[in-house]
Parts: sequence; structure tokens; C-alpha cells
Amino acid sequence: MDEVDRIVAAWRHERPDLDVAPMEVLSRVSRLARQLDLARKATFQEHGLEVWAFDVLSALRRAGSPYQLSPSQLIAEMMVSSGTMTNRIDRLAAGELVLRRPDPNDRRGILVQLTEAGKEKVDGALADLLVHEAALLSDLTRAQRSKLTELLRILSIGFEHDD
Repeated sequence: MDEVDRIVAAWRHERPDLDVAPMEVLSRVSRLARQLDLARKATFQEHGLEVWAFDVLSALRRAGSPYQLSPSQLIAEMMVSSGTMTNRIDRLAAGELVLRRPDPNDRRGILVQLTEAGKEKVDGALADLLVHEAALLSDLTRAQRSKLTELLRILSIGFEHDD
């Protein structure tokens, strides 16, 4: 029995007229998300990164060589405002983790490019993150992880289609 079981049992006792079954899933997802956010934050701090910085650097890294994207591509991927993205790029550029380059296809545009230092930092943070996340899932068998992945994908797609 976990804390969610206790909460659900209390609601069932106090409000037997309501179907609290959704809480059995979604309260656990919510609690796990908070715990995962804290674990990720701690891992990234070990590498001198904040979560937002890892997100930007990892988007550039996933883009493949030459590890660059336009600010508008980063905005779309991160779902943040242009002002927020400008601030993030400024801070990463000041830390020499990214460079601004002229966009050869748009005279007024720029590209944000991962520096070698940025690549090393994001690669190290990712490697440590995966070790920590594998440990978090170690109580599940491979088959259980696959089933959980499948079920969470179905749930996620439902949310994405609601937007």
C-alpha cells in the first residue's frame, strides 16, 4: 500500500458517491513526475546545468551535426515565448555553451549552435541521467517497462489530441 492507496481509500470512505478510480492512476503519475523532476534537477546540477539549459542543449544535440537550430525551432520544441528563449540563449552563450551564427538561408535570421563545451556538458549530463533513470526503473522487469511505456504512450497521445 502506498500513499495514493491511503488517499483513495479515505475519499472512498468520505465520498462513496464519487468514482475516485482516476486518482489511482493520475495521482501516481503526478507524484512520480514530481519525484522525477527533483531527480533530474539534482543530476543536472551535478553538471552545472539547470533543467531548462539541459532542454535547450539536448534539443541542439539531437538535431545532429552541426548541432544547430533556429530560435523559432527551439521555441516550438520547448513551447516557451520568444522572450524566454532569447534569455535562455543569451545565458547559454555567455557560458560559452552555444554560439549565435548567421543563418545562410535567411539574411535576417540566426542559428543557435552547440559549442564543443556545450556538447560535452550535455553528453555527460545525459549519460548520468540515464544511469539514474535506469535505477529508478530497476524494480520493473523489461516486460513491465514495455507495458508501462505502451500504456503511458496511449495516455500521452490522448492528451496531445486534446490540445
